[in-house]
Amino acid sequence: MKGTALAAALAILALASCQRETEGKLVELSGRLFVFNYRVATANYLVTLKKLRPLPDGSVVTAEFENPKGGDALKARERIFPIEEKIVIQSPHLQCVRKDRSYAVTIRILSASGDVLQEIETSITSDVDQSVLPAKPLVVGPGYTPNPDVFHADGSEDMSSDGSCPR
Repeated sequence: MKGTALAAALAILALASCQRETEGKLVELSGRLFVFNYRVATANYLVTLKKLRPLPDGSVVTAEFENPKGGDALKARERIFPIEEKIVIQSPHLQCVRKDRSYAVTIRILSASGDVLQEIETSITSDVDQSVLPAKPLVVGPGYTPNPDVFHADGSEDMSSDGSCPR
């Protein structure tokens, strides 16, 4: 009998602590990663958020991603649709992503009038270096035609990088 009462008390305590973790939050981070598309030689940050409660009409999500090449942060902005349970935001194309380096990301949920409803600061770390990508897209056009800047008519290939990344 005492064991059952103790188990019930622990279950109630666990539920109460879960409630406090999400109290006041509109969304929570559900995923963050780098996406490397070898075929078109691009890399992007990709962040997903899970809605915890309905958001006001006209809300948007903005993100500032640390620029791996240096300079100003890369920015993205997406409208939030009421019907979607998941929010996805992706950065512009990146250059110079390094393996095992942490890159800062700031995500904001904004009301239609621009007020900050919630802010999330996180980081994303890649488990591979961007050097796994070719310097130029391997294909061009809707039919995935081999890129003539990479695959030359004489049968040679140019996979060299432009060397513009900081060390």
